[in-house]
Amino acid sequence: MAVEHQTFRISGMHCASCTSRVEEAIGLLDGIGQVTVSLEPGLARVAFDPARVGPARIKEAVADLGYTAEDKLEGQAALDREQALRQAETARQRRWMLVAWPLSMLIMAGTFRDFAVLRDVVPEALGRPLVLLLLTTPVVLGAGWQFFVQSARGLRRGVTDMNLLYATGIGAAYLIGVLNTLFPDAGFGGERAIFFESAALLTAFIILGKYLEALTRGRTSEAIRKLLSLKPALARIVRDGEEREVPADEVRAGDVVLVRPGERIPVDGEVLDGYSAVDESMLTGESFPVEKQAGATVMGGTLVKTGAFRFRATRVGSETALAQIIRFVEDAQASKAPIQRLADWVAGHFILGVHALALAVFVFWFLVGYRVFFDPASSFILSPGTLGAIGVFGFALLLSITVLVISCPCAVGMATPSAMMAGTGKGAQHGVLFKGADAIEATTKLDTIVFDKTGTLTRGEPSVTEVLTVAGIRREQVLGWAAVAEVASEHPLGEAIVRAARAEGLAVERPDSFEAIPGHGVEAAWQGRKLLLGTRRLMALRGIDASGEEPRLRALESEGKTAMLLAVDDRLAGIVACADTLKPFARETVAALHRMGLSTLMLTGDNRRTADAIARAVGIDHALAEVLPEAKAAEVARLQGEGRRVAMVGDGINDAPALAQAEVGIAIGSGTDVAKETGHVILLKDDLRDVVVALEVARATMRKVKQNLFWAFAYNTLAIPAGAGLLYPFWRLVVSPELAALLMAVSSLSVTLNTLLLKGFRPAFSDPARWEAGA
Repeated sequence: MAVEHQTFRISGMHCASCTSRVEEAIGLLDGIGQVTVSLEPGLARVAFDPARVGPARIKEAVADLGYTAEDKLEGQAALDREQALRQAETARQRRWMLVAWPLSMLIMAGTFRDFAVLRDVVPEALGRPLVLLLLTTPVVLGAGWQFFVQSARGLRRGVTDMNLLYATGIGAAYLIGVLNTLFPDAGFGGERAIFFESAALLTAFIILGKYLEALTRGRTSEAIRKLLSLKPALARIVRDGEEREVPADEVRAGDVVLVRPGERIPVDGEVLDGYSAVDESMLTGESFPVEKQAGATVMGGTLVKTGAFRFRATRVGSETALAQIIRFVEDAQASKAPIQRLADWVAGHFILGVHALALAVFVFWFLVGYRVFFDPASSFILSPGTLGAIGVFGFALLLSITVLVISCPCAVGMATPSAMMAGTGKGAQHGVLFKGADAIEATTKLDTIVFDKTGTLTRGEPSVTEVLTVAGIRREQVLGWAAVAEVASEHPLGEAIVRAARAEGLAVERPDSFEAIPGHGVEAAWQGRKLLLGTRRLMALRGIDASGEEPRLRALESEGKTAMLLAVDDRLAGIVACADTLKPFARETVAALHRMGLSTLMLTGDNRRTADAIARAVGIDHALAEVLPEAKAAEVARLQGEGRRVAMVGDGINDAPALAQAEVGIAIGSGTDVAKETGHVILLKDDLRDVVVALEVARATMRKVKQNLFWAFAYNTLAIPAGAGLLYPFWRLVVSPELAALLMAVSSLSVTLNTLLLKGFRPAFSDPARWEAGA
């Protein structure tokens, strides 16, 4: 079966109940494989069989629920669309606030005119029920009409959401007020139970919450907007021998592009000529500009700091590193973490549950509670007024309305996705890409980090570590002679010696003659001298006594180094030692992981002696030696069988099976090829400290998720019983509907504001004191 994947933007969703309905509607279509709908950022990712169902049918199913589904735009178009929608919603709610709040203040003044403070200030006419009705009507049927329309649209399709709670609460308060104003003897509490101030302030507070939500919603996706803004609008290219400016989207692979200091590179490419320092921090988190010269790779969106150069475009459009990173982050933000399932289930069943509870509250206080507990001297919380002779119907209705309004499923539904969006964005800013929200959650549960040795902990190529001499011979002489002996060699150790000599400014000439002695070393003649470089066995074959150097040789070899003896004219001159050297910050990274409470292991195909030497140098807890590449996944599985939760850190290509086997595969040093990686977490830089950064980002994100969920569940657990009148028998206090609306709005807003605190996250290594003290 051919499976296609497509992402749709869904408009009109307000809470987790909406996402559940959309997921269910799409999932019931024939030919749908998998569907994930996210409230933040309002996306549906669908896998489907195009032979049985198409995008048009999926959009139709969503439209049948009263929402709008459209193809997700890409790049700047998506940014502009999101910004326009948010600005339109902000402006709409601002206009309704200008209607609701002034009228609500007048209604409050008229309602409480009998208080001594207001009696001399507020006209008597303002307190008449008919005047209050006239003032409340534009608030409820104007500013609040949106809630009635949206809830009615949902009910026609069997959908319940937050709008139904709003409409029920506001509508009940307003309708009872109208009845008791026009028909005071109808038996619904009379003019003492008109509730116009409750209906008006309910509407005003809910619209205030909507306005603040429109202002803050979308800021959690700020990372994507920043990445999108990196792409320059224009590019300077050479075509047909002439230099011209074209839109960056029109650059083709193979074009020669020119960039100057202060400009952003439009596409990925390879430098042809020139020299520059390029700031790549916005993509990889690399804090220092990276030098670029002929043959170097450059990435679109990065900033040229010094020097102009020309480069040939290699990847353009959706294939650039910037486009891949944006796609990566968007996919992660549209995914769901396992912890979100509970929140979605609760939020999805919340609305009907609250309505059932509100009905039960009304029945209890109408039949039993009012007769047993009511006291005319009781009052609203944070209000100086008393309830007075409100009547049984009015009192029971008041408490049931409060239950409807004070509940807040939005906070439950937003707790996880808003934090995940902020976390994936913050990771991207530091060159850490999470493939999904599940990868963030899994990263926080790890207890063991397994490193591949070659290319991960070490550079993957030998370097000269020591040059030791015998009496009467200088160090530079030993290194120079060894380089001359090896310059004609193609052995990696020989290349390392030549590199080291040239790095120290030594002239390395070609020998007059050269012979490689397989398994032993090399022999060369140069300027009348005979140079011999190799093993003990080679020295013994040439009759050179090297027994005096045995202690130094064994000491070097115990550290996992390859030690080579140098003889000049049949006399020992010194020792040159090479090893696969550690990458920068390897020791510091492992130490930081230990401080975070994690165990560390190393996998390598090297012998036990070399493996133990590297493990000691880095501080690794345990080394697994002589592990063949194809057996690495089996070793990870063995560790998992012992009950460990394992992350595998490797190069992302050679270690693909092991990365896939681990709970979290971390591919390090991926550079621009993020789309090809196997890992669950992709580190763009070849910097081991980013392993710690990934763990820190994941932990910080999950802390926010748990804080948000705790607040959302705690708020509803405490607020709903208080709204239902649980406190009334003990303290004769009632939560007014308007206070309930304020608390509900603050609850939703607090989740968003708490999530935005992630903007202040900084990796531990950016602060030396924190890095030394522990991540």
